[in-house]
Amino acid sequence: MRIVGGDRRGLTLRAPAGDATRPTADRARQALFDMLLHAPWGGRDVVQDAQILDGFAGTGALGLEALSRGAAHATFMEQNRAARAAISANIGTCRFEGSATVLACDVTRAPKARMPCSLIFLDPPYGQELVMRGVKALGRSGWLAENALIVAETGVEEELSLDAPLLAERRFGAAKFSIWRHASTVS
Repeated sequence: MRIVGGDRRGLTLRAPAGDATRPTADRARQALFDMLLHAPWGGRDVVQDAQILDGFAGTGALGLEALSRGAAHATFMEQNRAARAAISANIGTCRFEGSATVLACDVTRAPKARMPCSLIFLDPPYGQELVMRGVKALGRSGWLAENALIVAETGVEEELSLDAPLLAERRFGAAKFSIWRHASTVS
């Protein structure tokens, strides 16, 4: 698993041993960022200088990819200790210590935000309906900036229904990315 774009392209990322995480495949991550950067509702400013939240972060690959492509800061939320250790190691490998924060927490019980984020990645364990609960908790805690993009990775069979405009949905093997624009009624 590697960073696939930006100024840290090619750096290898570490994943914890076992099945505690399910890292997003390099090709799927590349396709996701291509979509974010080139879709009519996207553009370079979606990532450039953005505040990022990588929820259910696992290895931190999505947030690190955003930092490599010019995001200002990424906050990683992960409750698994081994995964947090991998995220911290990956932050060090990529030399992003000054622009990354790792929080030991459950996204569905998110702490109060220091600053709202404009790009939210949620990649929870499949089949547990955690995306909806996570979005509601993030909204209540002040993590969702006005007009934020919410990117959820789920299993292809999972159906999500946020009270926000669905901008895109793409399948990659057993995974599906769904992208919404945050509406104030979500929180």
